[in-house]
Amino acid sequence: MLDAKFIEDNLEFVIEKTKQRHTVIDFDLVRESINQRKSVIKEVEQLENKRNRGSKEVGTLMREGKKEEASRLRSELKIISDEIKNLNEKRSEAETRLRDLLMVVPNITSDDVPVGKDENDNLEVMKWSTPRIFDFEIRDHVEIGKQLGILDLERAAKIAGARFALYIGLGAKLERSLINFMLDTHTSKHGYTEILPPFVANSNSFRGTGNLPKFEEDLFKLQDTDYYLVPTAEVPVTNIFNDEILYEEELPIKYTAYTPCFRKEAGSYGKDVHGIMRQHQFNKVELVKFTTPEQSESEHESLTADAAKILELLGLPYRIVTLCTGDTGFSSSKTYDIEVWIPSENRYREISSCSNFRDFQARRANMRYRPGSGGKPVLVNTLNGSGLAVGRTVIAILENNQNKDGTVKVPEPLVPYMGTESIG
Repeated sequence: MLDAKFIEDNLEFVIEKTKQRHTVIDFDLVRESINQRKSVIKEVEQLENKRNRGSKEVGTLMREGKKEEASRLRSELKIISDEIKNLNEKRSEAETRLRDLLMVVPNITSDDVPVGKDENDNLEVMKWSTPRIFDFEIRDHVEIGKQLGILDLERAAKIAGARFALYIGLGAKLERSLINFMLDTHTSKHGYTEILPPFVANSNSFRGTGNLPKFEEDLFKLQDTDYYLVPTAEVPVTNIFNDEILYEEELPIKYTAYTPCFRKEAGSYGKDVHGIMRQHQFNKVELVKFTTPEQSESEHESLTADAAKILELLGLPYRIVTLCTGDTGFSSSKTYDIEVWIPSENRYREISSCSNFRDFQARRANMRYRPGSGGKPVLVNTLNGSGLAVGRTVIAILENNQNKDGTVKVPEPLVPYMGTESIG
């Protein structure tokens, strides 16, 4: 969340930045809550000063032997103390109301984020490799998976319903191989420490990353508990240092984690219903960083490069775009999307979002570090990105590496994991 004092001092700036996101927030209510809180604080301070002066006067009267006057003044001070107590309760209520309002105010986007409405206004940064030109009629991943007997969506629907997948044989092995390959690459080549976190998290953790309260409709909650299934490893891994103080010399901290991810996709009705592009359950390898404010921009660039490297090693064409203000996620200050080429759609599709949250999540989760030079603890900066979404990588491999005879070439780095050079 944003700092309340920052919003108070820069309210018009925050309003303008929020408008650029095409997000509607009742800032009149925010302004009213800020003014109410300030008014109560001012009144409390005035009464406390009056009480302090009165307490000194009581002491003076007692020393002068004026006990009756001192007793009368004590009674007046008791009334003042009761007023202060009532006002402090009002202050607490005002601060709680203000905090609840600020929990749904999005992060401030960086100055270099292009202003725009949706994905059509995103800015292409670079492309890697040229999409393959096929000399035969290509098939999409659903047809390929069905013909090879490695993907069964009909039986998955029988088991769980729409937007679920059933991998079989080399299909299941391809998914598992990709998870291991991604984790091995990020730990051995990119310097991340592997984490295996819980696959459920409590509501406090979801508030810390910004998923709650705004996006509860997209989450699967376990009935009669405070637990939700994780929509991404970002939630449990980011909250490892919830309410903790780190040391500057420890930063940056770089974690990678595999988890299954669970999402209702409540806002995507009718979108990507074909195949496994958008699922209620999917596998993903995540990259998470904790940095100082000075490190966060350069670490954002390197995190994005680490995620993109997986596609390069697999030989899959991709591009990177900077998301515009209207397409940038709620908690993010700046996001790069990595988009892989999908032949059957003749376009690039998002396979990783790499975001810099600055101190937005850290303020919600109270994650700080102690500067090496001493002084008060400072909020850390958090970053994360998919490294990568496994199911979408499977789609890209099946479609980009398909052969005329119906087989699929296994990317060279996966051959040791798969134990075969082709699927057929």
